[in-house]
Amino acid sequence: MLSDQVKELIAKSRIVSFDWQNYPPEVIDIFQQADNAGRYLTDEDITKIKAIAPSLSEGLAQGKLLRDHVVEIVSEARGVVLAANPGITEPGGGLYPTTRAEACWRDFWHFLRCISYGISGQRVDYTSDHGLGYMEQLYQELQVPLEAMILGLEQLKVFSLKRFEPAQQNQLEPYFERLIKSMRQFST
Repeated sequence: MLSDQVKELIAKSRIVSFDWQNYPPEVIDIFQQADNAGRYLTDEDITKIKAIAPSLSEGLAQGKLLRDHVVEIVSEARGVVLAANPGITEPGGGLYPTTRAEACWRDFWHFLRCISYGISGQRVDYTSDHGLGYMEQLYQELQVPLEAMILGLEQLKVFSLKRFEPAQQNQLEPYFERLIKSMRQFST
């Protein structure tokens, strides 16, 4: 059972900011609606954004590729985290009981969702320092194993980038590093 404080921190830990200058409000609204619903951009969203802002077509295609492979990417990252942290899901481990582990894997799914917004909008500065601050407090309150989460985020980057050509990998790496760097600054 989650405390009221934890529930409040969850609600406030919105790690994406759409304070993007020089973007049509309609585009920002589509991204914001997806984020509010906690979902990836749909094909319909992508089509609408392309019609309004054709210059985002490449980023939108890259974000769609991540969306279409999110289950495999998260599964691959989870496998590395579990291999590197034997016992983490066992009694006494940082991701025990099962509900904690499931929340961790769900966070991986959401991290990749947020990264996909940055890529789709071609904005490396997609994160919200304010929201990340609340996420840090939430992780401290819940005693989330931060090193395992950072490893997972690093692996999301590895397994995501493998799906792109080398030139695109170099272009996309900063979107992942933005969130990784922010989480590395969390206090334990």
